[in-house]
Amino acid sequence: MSRPRAVNVVPQADYCLLITFDNAEQRLFDVKPYFDFKPFAELKNLALFNTVKLGGLSIEWVHGQDICPDELYYSSLPYPKASNDSK
Repeated sequence: MSRPRAVNVVPQADYCLLITFDNAEQRLFDVKPYFDFKPFAELKNLALFNTVKLGGLSIEWVHGQDICPDELYYSSLPYPKASNDSK
């Protein structure tokens, strides 16, 4: 089985990323813990944080910061999907 890869990324107001993977899962990845590392500190600027996009096998920002694809998947949490069930 291949590892899930990001196919869409949407920045959230709370410095999280809503990531859709190629296995159709949506997961939420919190970037705040990375702010302690110098290359990621500038992403506290919301305008820069919002420049996130898909890049190669992962996601990246305008100044070259990126996060390992495995890290994105395994350190993210399942995003609750809206349910159409009335149970």
